[in-house]
Amino acid sequence: MASPPRLSVIIPALDEAQGIAATLRSIAPVRGQGGEVIVVDGGSRDQTREIAGRHADHVATGEPGRARQMNAGAAIARGDLLWFLHADTRVDAAALQMLDRIVRDPDVRWGRFGVRLDSRRPLLRLTASLMNQRSRLTGIATGDQGIFVRAAVFRELGGFPLQPLMEDIELSRRLRQQARPCCLPVALTTSARRWEDNGAWPTILLMWRLRLAYWRGADPATLAARYRGQRV
Repeated sequence: MASPPRLSVIIPALDEAQGIAATLRSIAPVRGQGGEVIVVDGGSRDQTREIAGRHADHVATGEPGRARQMNAGAAIARGDLLWFLHADTRVDAAALQMLDRIVRDPDVRWGRFGVRLDSRRPLLRLTASLMNQRSRLTGIATGDQGIFVRAAVFRELGGFPLQPLMEDIELSRRLRQQARPCCLPVALTTSARRWEDNGAWPTILLMWRLRLAYWRGADPATLAARYRGQRV
């Protein structure tokens, strides 16, 4: 008998010792159902690798850069479906149950979850809602939404483009040419630290400016420098 389809969860990480254990505990059922969890560390200076090793099937070290790390994880993944998850994201049982059904449905080529931010601030709740609505309208997903894709499709497209920012947007563009995403009606909970640390409105406006500039053809390296607050 053929073995059932498998899920590979791929998590890029860099200095995530403070929260990665909670993320990995939230997806522990994946391993119990025959799937695998792969963490690709980009050169952490804290205890990320040691902590991840207690909860993951594989902990690899790759060149820093989210696209490179996710591609490195995909290269060793054995699953039929690849699920790219951020290290500061929490997953509940409903999301895992829904994804288990997706793994078994060959008609679903790719898709994403909704996202919620772990903040009670009304503005950030609205921000997450608008992110989900925008994604539904455009067919473009972001990494915060937990993109999943058939391994064969991902490899056929050559994986994530090796650019320092907007790699999730670019992969979504390419995937959208093959099929509209499956937008699951369950939200993943991701950290609001970026918005809390840098201010909600400044972060929202920055992300919109970067996204608009990218659509207009700006160089991802230049945008990445702006995102990090560097002068270019």
